Amino acid sequence: MYSPGLPVVGAAVLVLLAASFAGHAQEPAPSAPPPVAAAVQPPANTGASQSSSSSLASDNNGSGNKESSSKGRAPSHAHDFLIRGTVFQPNGMAFPAVKLRIRRESEKKFRWQTFTNSRGEFAVRVPQGLQYEVAVAVKGFVEQSRQLDAKSGISEESVAFRLEPAAGGKKK
Repeated sequence: MYSPGLPVVGAAVLVLLAASFAGHAQEPAPSAPPPVAAAVQPPANTGASQSSSSSLASDNNGSGNKESSSKGRAPSHAHDFLIRGTVFQPNGMAFPAVKLRIRRESEKKFRWQTFTNSRGEFAVRVPQGLQYEVAVAVKGFVEQSRQLDAKSGISEESVAFRLEPAAGGKKK
């Protein structure tokens, strides 16, 4: 004989069982026991360890000590000048993958180069205290450049380029 309440009770029991098994699966695994305190303590001072520590002390001139070298540290950008900006197409849309070159105003050779991202944006860090020229060149467009002064003490400057088609360029 069929009882209408029996399937509901059976379904409720199944849901409770599934929840209890799922709860056990979600519990984090027990953590490992803490390390033994003896392993953390430094070794006793023996003649061998004293001689090695004295050799480290004599190496403290920066030639062999890793702690005194700057290789392990992150570079400091405290004295950098940030040049950032956006390059636009003639219709005002962002211009991705545009090559930008940056040089010191007193030099002929470009020392830094970058490309715009998918939103037409770029950012380059250069040393502070000099004047720079940022040049943008894309095939089919007029080359543009801007002079930036990094002597003023300001740590960054934003520039925007709106490229114009070259006189003999393609027409859409």
